[in-house]
Amino acid sequence: MLDLAEELDRWIEEGREFAVATVVSVGGSAPRGPGAALAVDGAGTVIGSVSGGCVEGAVYELCLEALRTGESVVERFGYSDEDAFAVGLTCGGTIEVLVTPVSGQPARTILAAAVAAAAQGRPAALARVARGPAGLLGRALLVRHDGTHEGVLGSHPELDRTAAAEARALLEAGRTGTVEISPDGSHCPGGLTLLVESNVPPPRMIVFGAVDFASALARAGKFLGYHVTVCDARPVFATRARFPDADEVVVDWPHRYLRRTGTDARTVLCVLTHDAKFDVPLLKLALGMPVAFVGAMGSRRTHEDRNRRLRAEGVSARELAKLRSPIGLDLGARTPEETALSIAAEIVAARRGGTGVPLTGSRTPIHRDLQTAGATGG
Repeated sequence: MLDLAEELDRWIEEGREFAVATVVSVGGSAPRGPGAALAVDGAGTVIGSVSGGCVEGAVYELCLEALRTGESVVERFGYSDEDAFAVGLTCGGTIEVLVTPVSGQPARTILAAAVAAAAQGRPAALARVARGPAGLLGRALLVRHDGTHEGVLGSHPELDRTAAAEARALLEAGRTGTVEISPDGSHCPGGLTLLVESNVPPPRMIVFGAVDFASALARAGKFLGYHVTVCDARPVFATRARFPDADEVVVDWPHRYLRRTGTDARTVLCVLTHDAKFDVPLLKLALGMPVAFVGAMGSRRTHEDRNRRLRAEGVSARELAKLRSPIGLDLGARTPEETALSIAAEIVAARRGGTGVPLTGSRTPIHRDLQTAGATGG
């Protein structure tokens, strides 16, 4: 439900009662991963999606029923060979959905705090009971980045401590998914399953080189949910007017800025300068960092010359193998916008394990590993 945080935060401020359906798990081919949500208020207004359209009508009715009864429920939807167009996923997969009413205390207080944290961009994890003993279904625990938590899942403090530790581990990894808590470790007969939704700041995309391709790539990066920074050493080119879609425009030597700024394992670095005096010191530093993606623009001749210079600077073969150059997938791109699309496509393929080949005629899976997909740009 944290993917609907901004809208739900407004609903809570307005005092609306609503129910939210959240994907707990998926199997086979399914369009949305764990954490995807649909919410319905008392007037029947709906936001979000759990399946891309396959089962939305049935989930909508479940939300209205949860509002009437005040009870949380878990429902499984799957493909039916007998009637593929009845309630089910005609793409062939299955999803399990947790439906929780947000209409009373104390659950509303915990969910409101989690939604507010996500809407304000503060790191937090929301853990809810998705399977377990009667009476615990839908109970929630809010876990903050510092390890503190609020809410009560059960009658024993050890259950909350165990759940908070598991949720914090997923939060630190920037992941949304389920965790199993055994009876021995949880003081909960039979154990339980928690759906943990993590809200972390968006991943960074740093674009080096204030060129026209960078402007188009900044727009694509924002569309994909990245926090986009454009960096160039030339103040006449690195201006806010030229890059209105970027979150930041920085005037500095690229390698010097990269050394002082924050990056993590989700960070994407796109080097569009194709000028050796900028590229070589920047890539020498970047290829030794634990980031998600390092790509550089240029012709194949530029690529070969750049690799030769990097090897001369002591960059290892293993580090060079991390460099995606020339950057982008082969789309036949010509314009800055088409080039940005090809770069964005390669970034998505690298992030999700895609091949970049056309789906037509291929036997590659369409939906990969949604059960363990990262959350919030993770």
